Amino acid sequence: MKRIVISTGGGDAPGLNAVIYAVVRAAESRDWEVYGSKSGYRGLLDPDELVRLTAEEVKDITPTGGTILGSTNKGNPFAMPVENLAGEIQIRDVSDRVMKNFERMGFFCHIAVGGDGSLEIAHRFAEKKGMPVIGVPKTIDNDLEATQLTFGFDTAVSTATEALDKLHSTAKSHDRVMVVEVMGREAGWIALNSGISGGADIILLPEIPFEIKGICDKIAENELHGKHYAIVVVAEGAKGKDNTVICKGNDKKEVGRHEVLLGGIGEWVADKIRTCAGKDTRSLVLGHLQRGGSPTTFDRLLALRFGAAAVRLAEEGTFDHMVALEGTSMTAVPLARAIEKRKQVPLDCDKMKTAREIGICLGDIPESGEK
Repeated sequence: MKRIVISTGGGDAPGLNAVIYAVVRAAESRDWEVYGSKSGYRGLLDPDELVRLTAEEVKDITPTGGTILGSTNKGNPFAMPVENLAGEIQIRDVSDRVMKNFERMGFFCHIAVGGDGSLEIAHRFAEKKGMPVIGVPKTIDNDLEATQLTFGFDTAVSTATEALDKLHSTAKSHDRVMVVEVMGREAGWIALNSGISGGADIILLPEIPFEIKGICDKIAENELHGKHYAIVVVAEGAKGKDNTVICKGNDKKEVGRHEVLLGGIGEWVADKIRTCAGKDTRSLVLGHLQRGGSPTTFDRLLALRFGAAAVRLAEEGTFDHMVALEGTSMTAVPLARAIEKRKQVPLDCDKMKTAREIGICLGDIPESGEK
């Protein structure tokens, strides 16, 4: 009997449990056994942390958020923090231990569900250690270039849009500017989609460096037209004209430093608006609320399709590849290409044009004659 192991790594996303469900059911239809590795690679480092997954074990998990296997973004076996006998933390390569347990358990395939970081680790195992790996893309940011969409994104956008809908009434009641910070380190997909759908006046994206003057000009324009409130949506990775992003504690850091902990830009922008426009301004950080909750119908179906497609690739022996959505079909993309670059919002895409044409400010100051 063939055995496969599945892991979920990186940040959680609505739809992870649906992927697990589909993998288990599709594998059992082929008389294969499925094991789950808890917290990323922890189960492959310690077999006591491996759990047998059956149809009975996963029967009710599709509509639930999170992941029954747990997840982590600090479990890279090629650079694992390990405490020595002196109590000191050292970084060690424990990848050989992972491979030893993988082979000892008789697994013929590892299905790695994760974002670019987790998939990069999976590709390294395939390339350097010969592990038969299949990747499943997971990120609420929708920033993986090789797939049209990732599951979790639709749910995150729906959560953000619902929050914007509710903020309109309180902003209007008090003539306030409400600044809403959403996730999006290098790509503004959540901010753009929720901002347009949620009737935002201003959307700030990592792709377009913003100027406070442009933001305040839009708020002043609202006032001239009798609208005494405004909704501002800002992605956590949005940056100003001086090429800086705002991090925890409102400290500015140079763009490109992935180790910085983003967050705080909503409060920073709100403070600038308060000073520049003289408006009562409040900020709200949606944060991990965007990761939680039950997946939307779209995300459930997409996650189920990804999981079933991953098992088909395993049956075909198409390893070191990632399942990707292309049009209406599931395809296989080499992991090396899948992690090559992030998918940012194209400046000339239809959604950008739509935003400008319906009067949304994107934080820049258009040249004379340009809308």
